Amino acid sequence: MRVLHEPRLDTLLMIETSIIEMREDLTKTQLWKSLPKKMQYQTFKRAMDYLEASNKIVYNDRVIVYTGVNSEKLKALRDSAVKL
Repeated sequence: MRVLHEPRLDTLLMIETSIIEMREDLTKTQLWKSLPKKMQYQTFKRAMDYLEASNKIVYNDRVIVYTGVNSEKLKALRDSAVKL
């Protein structure tokens, strides 16, 4: 049986805070390596999946954008979007 490493609340908050405070766009791997506390990548991936499922972040291979309340990056992205 494969044991999954589930993220704890403090882990989720640490990742979310790190995303909010990012000064530059980081890939998922770069974010993982820059976290203040180290964790297994499997746990980090589960946390990222949770944050995405709860609509707090959106990301692809190159960019992570925090979509929660008071996101300056989201405001800039929305303002630069093509308006129909």
